[in-house]
Amino acid sequence: MEFLTEFPELGRRSQMELRKGIDLAFRNFSREYGEGIEAFFDPLLIFLIKLEKLLLITPWPIIIMILCILAWIGSRSWKLVIGSALAFLLIGYFGMWEDCMATVAIITVCTILCIAVGIPIGILMAKSDRAEKAILPILDMMQTIPSFVYLIPILMLLGIGKVPGLIAVCVYAVPPIIRLTNLGIREVDRETIEASEAFGATNLQKLKSVQIPLALPTVFAGVNQTIMMALAMVVIASMIGVKGLGVPILRAVSNQYLALGLFNGLAIVALAIIFDRITQEYGKRIQRHRGIKK
Repeated sequence: MEFLTEFPELGRRSQMELRKGIDLAFRNFSREYGEGIEAFFDPLLIFLIKLEKLLLITPWPIIIMILCILAWIGSRSWKLVIGSALAFLLIGYFGMWEDCMATVAIITVCTILCIAVGIPIGILMAKSDRAEKAILPILDMMQTIPSFVYLIPILMLLGIGKVPGLIAVCVYAVPPIIRLTNLGIREVDRETIEASEAFGATNLQKLKSVQIPLALPTVFAGVNQTIMMALAMVVIASMIGVKGLGVPILRAVSNQYLALGLFNGLAIVALAIIFDRITQEYGKRIQRHRGIKK
C-alpha cells in the first residue's frame, strides 16, 4: 500500500524536476541565441510588411482585376471569376478590406514558404525510405500537437509579432504539401521511369522531366490543403500579433459581438472557397493534360 501511495508522488517529483530542467535550458538558449534567430528572420519580416503595404496602397479595382485574372488562369471559369469579384466587392463594402489584404499577405507568404520548404523535403522522402521513416513521425507531431503548445517556444524566442505568427501558421500548414509531394512522386508509373532510364536520363533529369511533371496534380492538391490549413490558423495567429481577419473575430469572441464575428468569419470562408476552387480546378486541368500526354 505504501508503494501505491509513494510511487505517484515520486513520479510527480520527477516530472517537476524534468520540467524545471527543460524550462531552464530553453530560457538559457533563448537568451543566448534569441537575438541571432530574430536577425535571421528579419528579411522575412521585411518581405511580409512590404507585401502587406503594397496590397493596401494598391487601388481596390486593380487588386480585384489581378485576382480575377489569376482566377481565370487557374480555373478557366467565368463563374468563378465573377464570384471572386463579387466576394471581394462585398468584403470592401462591409469595411473588411484592410484586414482581408493583411490576411492575403500572410497566406501568400506562408504558401510560398511552405512550397519552398515542403517540396524539397517531399522529394527527399520520395527518394529515400530512411528519410521517409524519419520525417513521417515529425509530420504526425506537427499535425496532432495543439497549436498553442508550439506557440510557447516560438513566443519565448521571438516574442509577439508577425514573424512568430507566420512561423506558427507554416508549422501547421506545411505537412500536407510534404506528404502529397512524396506521394505524387512515388505514384509515378514505374514503366515511364524505366523508359527515361533507357534513354540515358540521369537522376536529376528523371526528376525534372518525368517525376515532378507527372506528380504535379498531387502536388497541387498539397498546395490546396496548405492554403486551407493556413486560413484555418488565421484566428489563432491573431492572438500573437498578426493582423488580419482573425483580429476582429478574436475581438468578437471576447466581447460577444455576433455580427462582427459572423461577417469576418464569412470573409475567411469566401477566401477559402476562392483559393480552394482555383487550385482544385488548376490541378484538374493538369490532370487532364497528363492524361492526354499518356
